[in-house]
This record gives sequence, C-alpha cells and structure tokens, in this order.
Amino acid sequence: MSPKPMVRPGGRSARVQESVHAAVRELQAELGREALTVPLVAARAGVTPSTVYRRWGDLQELLSDVAVEHLRPDTPPADLGSLRADLGAWAEQFLDEMASPPGRAYIRDALLGDPDGSNAGQCSAYAADQIGVVLARAGARGEAAPDAERVIDQVVAPMMYRVLFRPGPLDAAYARALVEHALTES
Repeated sequence: MSPKPMVRPGGRSARVQESVHAAVRELQAELGREALTVPLVAARAGVTPSTVYRRWGDLQELLSDVAVEHLRPDTPPADLGSLRADLGAWAEQFLDEMASPPGRAYIRDALLGDPDGSNAGQCSAYAADQIGVVLARAGARGEAAPDAERVIDQVVAPMMYRVLFRPGPLDAAYARALVEHALTES
C-alpha cells in the first residue's frame, strides 16, 4: 500500500497530482470510467506509469484520491441568518450532491480505494468542518445548538445510509425533516 499524503503537496508533487487528477477527470468524461487504465492516465498527464503506481499504488487508489478531492467542499456553508435556515440549506445541498449519480460514484470510488479508512475519515472531516461552521455561527448569534456529533448522527448518517444502501427518491423535505428532528431533540 502506498502512503497517501494528508495535506496538499507543494511544488512538483502538487503539479503531478493536479495533472494526474485532471487526466482522470478528462478521460472519465471522454471514455467513461471503465476505460481508464494507469498507462492511459499517465500518458494524458504527461508522467510515467511508474509515477502513478509509486504515488497511488493502483488505479482504484488513484480513483479514490480523485473522488476525495472532488468531495471536498469549495465554499463555506451559506449564512442565512439562523441555525435552522443554515443547517437546512447545508443539508439540502449535501443530500443533493451525494445522492446524484456522480456523487454516488465518487462515494463508491472514495471507499473502494481506501484500505485503511483514511479517505472515509477525510470525507467525514469535510462534513464535520462544514457543520462546525454552521454551529459556530449559531453560537455567535446566541442560538442554542446541538453539538457536531449529534448533527452527524442525526442528519448526515441517515442521509449517507440511504444514499448508499436504500437509493430511491431523496429530496429536500427529507433533509429538512432530519434537521428539524436534530434541532428539536437538543
């Protein structure tokens, strides 16, 4: 198993990571996931296959790394003025992204190439960080708020269970109901 960096690398390493990740995304869009091979990705990225194998180990670990990076939020949660509004909007967006076909594929890839659980932990940390921002805002406004673990257990966990194991229609009303339950139980 190859070591996976927990922080974004700098310099040449960052350029290699970005070019390989970009190659994966481009080739997936052009050819589909099933057609990807390490030599094909390496050629598109302008690196040798041994560079990819040395850094990621195999194609599944590379796809997992790309998926985790894709699942990283790129903006803070919306500030709508209240805990209920902020957490509800965040939960709706989270569910919408995770339940979409690309979201489900990224989740599967993140978990399949994750023998030690570090990618799952990183994805969980992304959600916890976003929830932490919402809860800190609520605290600064003087609102009573549950702790982050409660929100993860009562909002994120049921959504992820349904996304992964009971795929079916999941909508904003479901996300809002989970939030309402978490907030009224606190």
